[in-house]
Amino acid sequence: MNLNTIAQVKRPKSFEDVEWRDGHAWLAGGTWLFSEPQVATDTLVDLERLGWPSLTATPTGLEIAATCKIRELAAFRGPAAWRAVPLFQKCIDSFLMSFKIWNAATVGGNICMSLPAGAMISLTAALEGICTLWPVGGPPREVTVVDFVTGMHTNVLQKGELLRKIYLPSAALTKRFAMRQVSLTHFGRSAALIIGTLGDNGYDFTLTVTAATPRPVQLKFTKLPSAAELRQAIEERLPPDAWFADVHGSAPYKRHITFYLAEQIRAELS
Repeated sequence: MNLNTIAQVKRPKSFEDVEWRDGHAWLAGGTWLFSEPQVATDTLVDLERLGWPSLTATPTGLEIAATCKIRELAAFRGPAAWRAVPLFQKCIDSFLMSFKIWNAATVGGNICMSLPAGAMISLTAALEGICTLWPVGGPPREVTVVDFVTGMHTNVLQKGELLRKIYLPSAALTKRFAMRQVSLTHFGRSAALIIGTLGDNGYDFTLTVTAATPRPVQLKFTKLPSAAELRQAIEERLPPDAWFADVHGSAPYKRHITFYLAEQIRAELS
């Protein structure tokens, strides 16, 4: 879509060169930005020239630049000890996207959209991701992915603030995982995307619920729970009014399917 309100595109070489004001918008992949009119925006600030490395693997974890393309994340392999890396492709496969989106969309853009069915939110939340945010005129701050998204299309970003990167610790990347995703149609948006991760010897179990709820919900257990313990924990954390209803599934349906998929995940990891 042509954005006929845009009068200028800025291409800064460093974040310090940016003079933010109302009417500015960050441009990374632009797959959402160019999908509908942006009547309040007159200037795009292109992040491409900032030159952030897309993926940086170290012994302590993986740093994913907000500008990392989905196709780049799909091509990542990583050390053999990082048993959760195949989860990258599984979450990417749950995207509702064309090849054009695949080649242009960014990890950070999907997270900043903060939609319940955001697959990169599901992935990075399940792997204990930590966001680094760059405020305008202030020091960087960190927030977990689970806390970054606050609701349907809302997050903790302040005016002009930028998501710089997402860090996945190696402790999470070395865990075993199980994932379940369901849609009302074969190629439809996720009605529920549930991920479980488990450390060695059956300890440190985490269940991450996304798509069925307005924001990511995480349940942590010292060890793998029983079926009854897991169901009780979900019921206590997510009462009947905590589920997200839309055209992709009613709240009762998403609640029911979450219990069903969570038990499948628990059984698989056991």
